[in-house]
Amino acid sequence: MHIIVLENEASSLRGGQERSLLDVCRGLYNRGHSISLLYIKEGDLLEDYRDFCSDLLMINSYRIERKKIFQYVKNFFGYNIYKKNRPTVVYSNQYHDSFFAYTLALSKNLPFVCHLRLPPPPLKTLGIQWSLGMQGATRLISVSQQTKVDWVNKGFKEDKIDVVYNGINTEIFQSSPNINITKTKWGFSEDIIIISYVGRLDQEKGLETLVRGFRLFLDRHRNAKLLIAGKPLCQNDNYKKHLQQLITDLEIQENVIFVGHLKNTMSLYQISDITVLPSLHSEPFGRTIIESMACGTPVVASRTGGIPEILTEEFQSWLFEPGNAQDLADTLNLVLKQKHSELQLSVRCRKHVLCNFHLDRMVDGVEQVFLQSLKG
Repeated sequence: MHIIVLENEASSLRGGQERSLLDVCRGLYNRGHSISLLYIKEGDLLEDYRDFCSDLLMINSYRIERKKIFQYVKNFFGYNIYKKNRPTVVYSNQYHDSFFAYTLALSKNLPFVCHLRLPPPPLKTLGIQWSLGMQGATRLISVSQQTKVDWVNKGFKEDKIDVVYNGINTEIFQSSPNINITKTKWGFSEDIIIISYVGRLDQEKGLETLVRGFRLFLDRHRNAKLLIAGKPLCQNDNYKKHLQQLITDLEIQENVIFVGHLKNTMSLYQISDITVLPSLHSEPFGRTIIESMACGTPVVASRTGGIPEILTEEFQSWLFEPGNAQDLADTLNLVLKQKHSELQLSVRCRKHVLCNFHLDRMVDGVEQVFLQSLKG
């Protein structure tokens, strides 16, 4: 099978959906499929794609601008990536690229599959091109049942959407053989309690709740540090300045550290006592949850979107109400106590990921959707 993949920017700076796409593409390549990548902007993940893609093609845009329509049509028919001797699928990683993907698929009579890695936008902002593209998709892949429900509520057909949970390479994300040594490399003594956040520094991620909840947590654990890893994507640097001012107002600047963007986050998970995902919006999945748990580190996360589909069974008690700083602090205290009293908790965290969110399971699911779309 030949898969024509549409990506915006192959960069780890953009978050989990770009990393997940890379994992899917590499996994499919390892199964004998051919991958062609179309992209708009270069990024640090592009070198990874070069290792296995048969074609890499940089294009100007996935949107048709009225003033440039003739240039768009000229360029569009100049893309020479279609392989006639192999069954081919056009695959978009987000709805923003759907019109281009649908047009490309339609011009070659190919199936088009779009991955629903984001919540649906308000219909008035979806736009005519995105609407046409999404409605023209052969199949849609949702990263959680809740995200599927969110898109069905926007008018998309339920039987057209397959749910495939994200998965990770558990050989990359592992627990540290010696946490104290790893902490020392970060400059922390072993008695410091580390609470971490990994992700975009955007308002919908609930970082104000995290900061306020951490302030309440400090009432009982003065030796705690909050490490915030990531950069703004939707917001600009003013949002980070707002967070820094909030931290100053709460007089906890000595306990909070912005560590910036980390391409390799494993060591941060390893030194953390607890990772937090405090999202306010309908978080489609929450890849950092399974990354952290694969490293043996428990996760406290808001009860929203697809997150409760990850923290199931015994881990349900690690959920807190979105935006509720006191509930966040109480849950942090609960999990920290549990971690100190249950020696096998880290092992159970990792086992939960191995059983439910392994990379092979995700690649299996995506591959089956592609094969189904080829059947018509």
